[in-house]
Amino acid sequence: MDEALRFRYDVDGENFTSAGNASVEVKRKLRQLGFPPEIIKRVSIAMYEGEINMVIHADGGVAEVVVTPEVITIILADKGPGIADVSLAMREGYSTAADHIRSLGFGAGMGLPNMKRYTDTMEIDTELGVGTTITMTVKVT
Repeated sequence: MDEALRFRYDVDGENFTSAGNASVEVKRKLRQLGFPPEIIKRVSIAMYEGEINMVIHADGGVAEVVVTPEVITIILADKGPGIADVSLAMREGYSTAADHIRSLGFGAGMGLPNMKRYTDTMEIDTELGVGTTITMTVKVT
């Protein structure tokens, strides 16, 4: 792979049936490209958590993945309400998910902490009323 490969996925908001489809597709592509299972696992978990957050909190968004032999970059962008308190949102178990979302088994407050845990870097750019962009990297080498 000489040039970076780029994949783009629309994440449908409020559709829990299709939530996770992008991370499953990226997992399949990374396997085909021969990436190590541990790298694939880390990318898949971080991306899935981000997709679910976009469905729960932001009515969807866009997921982009840039793959090079050295690093995999995941960019998740939405036009949701933004994150009012990032440090609070990073606490395990903290969630602003509605009760009906929690009754479906989502919104346990592990999304952002897991995204950080499974990536090498994570940056959150958020503005209330405008949206959130999260950029994560997983180093391959």
